[in-house]
Amino acid sequence: MSTQSRAELALADHELIRVLKSSLYPGAADESIKLVLGYCRASGLDPMQKPVHIVPMWDGKAQQMRDVVMPGIGLYRTQAARSGEYAGITEPEFGPDVTESIGGVETTYPQWCRVTVKRKLQDGTIAEFTAVERWKENYAVKGGKDKSIAPNAMWSKRPYGQIAKCAQAQALRMAFPEVGSSPTADEMEGKTLDMGAAEVAEVDAPKLDIGMLEAAQTAADGGRAIFSTYWRALTPAARSALTPHLDGLRDRVAIADAPPEIEVSE
Repeated sequence: MSTQSRAELALADHELIRVLKSSLYPGAADESIKLVLGYCRASGLDPMQKPVHIVPMWDGKAQQMRDVVMPGIGLYRTQAARSGEYAGITEPEFGPDVTESIGGVETTYPQWCRVTVKRKLQDGTIAEFTAVERWKENYAVKGGKDKSIAPNAMWSKRPYGQIAKCAQAQALRMAFPEVGSSPTADEMEGKTLDMGAAEVAEVDAPKLDIGMLEAAQTAADGGRAIFSTYWRALTPAARSALTPHLDGLRDRVAIADAPPEIEVSE
């Protein structure tokens, strides 16, 4: 990629970051939005459709909050539909209501939620994948200085809607494991430091070796489709190790996807 092309790309990114920050991700740091752009480019997604979200998470190793880019449930639905094998999803079915005092707050919630996703297999049969998620195993706590175990504002106001999202996401992952295994931002919504944040696993990023870089370069040389599939299959730690080399990998993808030059005979 030429110096001019890099400058034009940097300018375009700067403008896109400004637009995303003022519309879809208000208040987010520029570095966090850059993570969104990197995620979308590696997966061939349009960032303006907000397929991923920026979720504040408590990093137990660093003992501080940091932004994590996570897929939204809408992305899982989109990827399932693009497979050509998506055959529908049932309406959420809820278990009996339970009313009890949780952290000193009287709360009414559905005991569980069940959702089934249908997938058309290659032989034409329809397979059903059912997920059952229990409210008490998923709700986000209020936390705070008192370390309250009461549900936070989101789970208090939308006890049915929140658990339904969890069940839908799990059912989609079961039916379409290729869409990913990470929890969605919808499942983690509200779980920040002062509201019972989920801890980020304390896993050391692997050191980048020649074999890992060569494998990434080979995938990039296959073009966007192959590299996107390769990138999605990587662990978050492996992606982190390869991030410093992303510009070079993107250049290889661009070269692989560039149309062949037409020779003109004299």
